[in-house]
Amino acid sequence: MFREICAICGKERESLYELKCKKCGGPFEIILDFEYNDKDKLANFPYIKNFISLGEGNTPTIRRGKNWFKLDFLNPTGSYKDRGSVTLISYLAEKGIKEIAEDSSGNAGSSIAAYSAAAGIKAHIYVPENAKGNKVKQIEAYGAELIKVKGSREDVTKAAESSGYYFASHVLQPQFRDGIRTLAYEIFSDIGRKAPDYVFLPVSAGTLLLGVHKGFSHLLNSGFIDEMPKIIAVQTTQVMPLCAKFKKINYNPPEKVTSIADALVSTKPFLLDQMIKAINECIVVSDEEIIEAWKDLAKMGILVEYSSATVYAAYKKFKAENSVLVLTGSGLKTI
Repeated sequence: MFREICAICGKERESLYELKCKKCGGPFEIILDFEYNDKDKLANFPYIKNFISLGEGNTPTIRRGKNWFKLDFLNPTGSYKDRGSVTLISYLAEKGIKEIAEDSSGNAGSSIAAYSAAAGIKAHIYVPENAKGNKVKQIEAYGAELIKVKGSREDVTKAAESSGYYFASHVLQPQFRDGIRTLAYEIFSDIGRKAPDYVFLPVSAGTLLLGVHKGFSHLLNSGFIDEMPKIIAVQTTQVMPLCAKFKKINYNPPEKVTSIADALVSTKPFLLDQMIKAINECIVVSDEEIIEAWKDLAKMGILVEYSSATVYAAYKKFKAENSVLVLTGSGLKTI
């Protein structure tokens, strides 16, 4: 049975149009009341009959010394977000949704636009007024309507939510987060059917973090691994709400984010209370450390966006063997 419940109070989601719990305002999550299916990974998403795939997933995992890099930037739109988009958009298509709104000027907007095009869904992507660059061009290339909104990042979200189109928020919709479980399943398979000791993840709104944590929890509860990997969240000195809460330090978000890690911009993440429960450590890195790590990766033949290079910058500070560093976005989008 497919169940969606509030992560805070446990109330059942009443309809596709309830994006936040009516009782407490919390986020919804999908309950996994079945064992992990090792032979057919798509069977681990029983609420979807037909995946509208662009060939996402099964990205390379390469070993360097005693650690691994998961090259998830090699997904079809150049981002790990495709794992969430294929799940959410396939689900909405089955529900008969024909037109959607989403708020993102980056990888999520690009990915949602691509999978909407594949599904025959008209996408309206709301972005900040000053949004520019290859990611914006990518959104338009897929045929989505690009709407620029004046004001703050919160104003962009409000505009998408009140647009009159179905709000396919990658943050609020539990199917998006749930789709990212596949990343944990692949890491398990790729490194010898076991969990690594550590997984390094760049963290912003929390969809990657919560999806990976849920995937490894599913493997643990199904008896495929003996213990959870320690999840190391990585944030920047400008955008560090999770690290600040985890380390119990004061954090005053900037009025405008100017960090080179331009995909990590969530200064007030809605999912923060769930995120704090999913991590074992949180490491903050500076722009200077990110640039150095980006150069190091490029010299290895690995070209990622700066936001992805944060995990290597964090690894250099934390240094732990038997680690998987998840590289999330393609450097071809930003050069």
